[in-house]
Formats: sequence, structure tokens, C-alpha cells
Amino acid sequence: MGQSGNAPNLPGSLRAEPRLCRWLRFSTDGSVTLTPGKVEIGQGILTALAQIAADELDVALHRVHVVAASTLGSPNEGVTSGSLSVQESGTAIRHACAEARAIHLSLAAHRAGVEAAVLRVVDGTFLAPDGSVAGTYWAEAGTDLLEVEARGDVAPKASAARHLAGSPVPRLDLPEKVFGQPRYLHDLRWPDMLHARMIRPPARAARLRALREGPLPGDACLLRDGGFLAAIASEEWAAEAAATRLAAQADWDLRESLPEENNLAAWLLSAPAEESIVAERGEPAPPAAHSVAARFTRPFLAHGSIGTCCAVALWREDALEVWTHSQGIYNLRADLSTVLGLPPEWIVLHHVEAAGCYGHNGADDVALDAALCARAHPGRPVRALWSRAEELAWGPLSPAGMAEIEAAVDAKGRLCRWRTVLRGNGHSSRPGRAKDPTLLAAAYLDPPFTHPVAIDAPLAAGGGGQRNAVPGYQVPSLDVRMHRLLEMPLRSSALRALGGLLNVWAIESVMDELAERSGQDAVAFRLRHLDHDPRARAVLEEVARMCGWPRPAAGEGIGTGIAMARYKGTGGWCAVAAEVEATEVVRCRRLWIAADIGEVINPDGAANQLEGGAIQATSIALKEAVRFDRFNVTSQGWDAYPILRFSEVPAVDLRLLARPEEPPLGAGEASLGPTIAAIAGGIHAALGIRPRAMPFTPDNLAASTE
Repeated sequence: MGQSGNAPNLPGSLRAEPRLCRWLRFSTDGSVTLTPGKVEIGQGILTALAQIAADELDVALHRVHVVAASTLGSPNEGVTSGSLSVQESGTAIRHACAEARAIHLSLAAHRAGVEAAVLRVVDGTFLAPDGSVAGTYWAEAGTDLLEVEARGDVAPKASAARHLAGSPVPRLDLPEKVFGQPRYLHDLRWPDMLHARMIRPPARAARLRALREGPLPGDACLLRDGGFLAAIASEEWAAEAAATRLAAQADWDLRESLPEENNLAAWLLSAPAEESIVAERGEPAPPAAHSVAARFTRPFLAHGSIGTCCAVALWREDALEVWTHSQGIYNLRADLSTVLGLPPEWIVLHHVEAAGCYGHNGADDVALDAALCARAHPGRPVRALWSRAEELAWGPLSPAGMAEIEAAVDAKGRLCRWRTVLRGNGHSSRPGRAKDPTLLAAAYLDPPFTHPVAIDAPLAAGGGGQRNAVPGYQVPSLDVRMHRLLEMPLRSSALRALGGLLNVWAIESVMDELAERSGQDAVAFRLRHLDHDPRARAVLEEVARMCGWPRPAAGEGIGTGIAMARYKGTGGWCAVAAEVEATEVVRCRRLWIAADIGEVINPDGAANQLEGGAIQATSIALKEAVRFDRFNVTSQGWDAYPILRFSEVPAVDLRLLARPEEPPLGAGEASLGPTIAAIAGGIHAALGIRPRAMPFTPDNLAASTE
């Protein structure tokens, strides 16, 4: 008898959805269809999942078709985030395919009058010892063999028996993208489609007082619901022109609501907050011989996707269908249900790829924009597209934060105490997790919804602001506390690596400073405190070998830093060395990365993720900061929110420490924190300055010396 849903003993996402038919099905044309709930956002996950299935079923990779997530037929795997897709979805598919294989083999063996153990599977065909065909997966297509719940009693193949996992197979999603076929949501067009553009208020705290009447271009019309304004037209140019005209005709009551950009630290220290203990260990510690007390701050960050957010919605007889690049379609459906007053089962969401964001950008928000406009035009699909200004200024932002650390070493040069106090807004405002919706337009409707204050997941679930705040080094006396702010002047939510961006940089910088003050090499000092974690030692030793540590400076103003962390304390291990050159500005010339992410399904995909994360971290470290005045975000274009240019991308040398016998761990976020920390260390080696504020611009570096 199968287990019921949410069975705690099943692996990965099978715990939430144990029914095998929700994960895979066979077709008479000789193909396998996978229906995972995780989505493709450029990380190559659909290819990795196909490799896992093909290995476990013993079929050729070309037979495996992976269907994009939809609330019609995909399991609810929550949100594609936290570098958990291979761990959760991959593990579920591996075990579901193992059970499906066993079920089909058992039936074929019974019909052939042999034991299942003697059958071989060759590209989906079951062969008896004498070479005769005992059956195929395809012969049972259309039956109810997989209309059962996973039992959890079939072991997947041993790592040595897998042929595709560990191989750099070509990405399944790339051909259409390379040859310009319409795979992205932005490229899709529907017959009789309307276009929508939203008109945002000129301040975060604003009330629409009046809207002057006047002609609009083409067949454009206005949708107004409270303070939510949209221009809708059958041609895109008309919608854009109408939105510009309506913005000029709107009269708003405005008030100041944002803190002073140039005094963020004071706001972080004074805003009301909820304190929690992240980690506490009070073992007796020897007296301190050298100590460090430092404060590290980071600004608000935008996702900065090259493509802007988009959605298409179709309203039919009180039912809604939405095409979206949300990373959590079931969560989004819950908030849409609340705002629109529709039962969840009346709302269907389909995931379609768009510009990746690695975090919570405006993809969910624009889905509500499209739905509101579609409700006003039933029977016609409405495509809502954000402007660059909306993308940079109105999507959820990664919150500003502060880490204050006091740490010390004893007379023997070993860590003896560590205290951290963190301050900042929460890192999660994703939909579907609160009573009130978190979607942007919901707060401007009549009547308005109240945006919940961003939260942080518990540390056991990966954390948010406290992610990677507990040092991975041995220290007897430890006290780490989090102050989550209860005011949210700017909507904050997840951006790749969450609190790890600040916390790894702060921890590794203090480790560098303690090593220097106690006369120890930075790598040797770390290794002294990693006896409990051989995999951490391995990546650190490997990256030190790769860069030739201690690396002599290649010239004046050039230096190399090194850093290491285990992502979330439970994920992949990653060490990074960075060579930087400081002239008028700081430039990262080269990165070396060593990573251990357990079993690697697709080495090329893992390399893309680790290298891409490091390059994004370089951009964050050196350039990025949201600008704002007391009314609104002012960095609404690339000139005010610069990101790393192709000409500024560092050379990257990557090595993966292969561990095919270990469980797979995510690659997408492991390199970001160590990269920022290594760049900070390189700046110190080049200039003698300890960076204390991101980004590491000349102004912030100058302030660090004061």
C-alpha cells in the first residue's frame, strides 16, 4: 500500500507529491515525459533532470522530454530557489524513475516467467538472458501502472552504474535560443492580443488625487482601480505612448517615506526590529591576545535583469490563465486568488522562460498587472511588460544590511570568541506565504491590501539575513544575533545568496584581519580551524594551489585575496581567490574557484552556475547600489545603476572536486559570498585598505580609511 501525500520518509520533493504519475509518463512513440515543479531560469536544471531520468530508466537522453511547470500537471515543488533544484527535484525524479523502472520490470518478468533481476534494460527495451524482448516501457503507455504512490523501497542505481550523470551533455534549452526561435515569454504572441503598460506613482507613499482627462493614442484606453493605473491598447506603441501621457495627467499627493541614502547605517541601527538568536555557544575560552571589531554595510540591490518582467493573462468567464516567468507558480496562484477573489482551482499558471533573475524580482508582480488588465478585457489575452525604470525601481530589492563583528584569537593564535550582530530587513516577500498578498499592485487597489513586512526563513531552512552568519570555523565562544527590521520603506525580498553576500564577506574579512594581527598566513590560519570539515579544507587547499598562494603581486596596486564558505552551512563548499588591480577604480582581473558540490550531474552546467555566480558577485562588489531620495528610487536606468560590462569580466579558472558518491548539492549560489570576500582581500593586499562598505567604489574605500 502506497504512502499518503506529504510522507516524511520519502526523499526530496516526493515528500510533498508521492504519486509517480505526477513526475513522469511514457508514450507509445518511445518517449518519456518529465513534469517537474522546478523551473528553468537559465541554470540548466531541465537538462540535469533529463540526465537523471535517462540514467535511472536506461533510455537515451533524446527520448526524455521535460515539460515546463504548470499548475495543471506539475507537482507543487514550491519555489525554484536556494540552489535546491537538483537536491529536491533531482532526488525525487531519481527515486520516482527507479520505482517506475522496477514496476515495469516486475510486470515484464511476470509475463516472461523469469526473475526481474535477470532482465536488462537497453534504451527502454527489456531483454531476457537469451536476448529475447520481454517488454518495453512504451508497450505499457496509457496504462495505470504509475497511478500509484512512491513506496521509497527501491534503491536508485549506484553512482558507478550511471552513464549520463557526470557528463557535460549539451543543454536541451539552448538550440531554440541560439537560433532565435520563440522560446522566451517576451517572444510569444497570441491572436487578438492586447498590450498593457502601467503608470506608477512618483513616490513610494502616494495617493492619486486626480486624473485629468484627455485623448489617448490609437485605440488605447485607461484602466483605473484605486491608485492602480494601466494603459491598454491593441498595439504596443500606443500602450507605451498612452502610459507616458497618463503619467503627465495624474496628480498625486506625495510624502517622504524613505530613509536618507547617505545615512543608511543610522537607519539600520534605529529602525524597530525583532531580535533572534541565530547561534549561541558559551564554552570556556582562553584570554584574547588579538581582537578585531568591525562593522560591514551593504546597500539595497536590484536584480538588474537585462530583459524586463513580462506576463500574459487571459480571463474567461471568471477563470484566469497566466503565462509567467515566476519561480513559484503555486505560490503566485495563492496570492492571485486572494487579490482577485477567485478560487485557486479557477486559476491556471504556466511557466515560460524569460530573463533570469536568480531571486525574487517583479515576475510575480507583472503577473498580477496582466491579470487585472485581462479582467477588464475578458476573452482577449493581455501582455503586460515592465519598463526599465519599473524593473530597476519597483521590483523587490535585496535589502540593505549591516554586520557588526567582534572576534579574537588567543596567545596560541587560535580563535577563542566570536560575536556577530546583524541588522536588516527580511529576505523573503515571495507570494503565497502570508495572509496578505505581497504583489506590488495589490497595495494600490481600492480597497488596498497591506504589504507584509519581509521575513527570514529559519536557519534550518536556509535562513535569510542570517544565511551563512555562523562561521564555519571552530571557535569555543560564539554568539550570533539577528535584528530583523519591522519597517520596510522599500519592498525587500530574495536575491541570489541572500544574506550570504554580506555575511561571508564580513566573516572572511575578519578572518583575514585576525590572521594578519597574529602573524599568520591567511590560508594556514583558516586551515587550523577546519579540522572538523575535510571538504572545506580540500576546496581551500585546492584554490590556494590554483592561484599559487601566497601569490606575489604582479605590480603596484595589484593584490590577491582568498576566501571560503560552505553555502548555507549545509550546501556546497566553495573557495575563491581574486586578483584585483586598483587604479582610478578597482577592477577584478582574475578569479580562481574550487568547489565541492557532491555528485555533479552536468559539469558544464555546474561550471556555468559557479562562474556566473562569481561574475555577478564581482558586479555587486564593485558597482551595484540602489540610489534613492526621500520619495522614491532614483536609479531607474543603467547610468544610475551600473553593472559589470563584458569588457570588465575577469578571467575565471574553475575546478570541481568530483565526489560522485556523495549527494548532489546546488551550484548556483555557492560562489557569490566567497567572491566578494576574496575581492575585498585583494583590495587590502593592493592598497592596505579593509573595505567596510559595498560596493567597493573609490568613495566607499576612502571612507573605510577614516
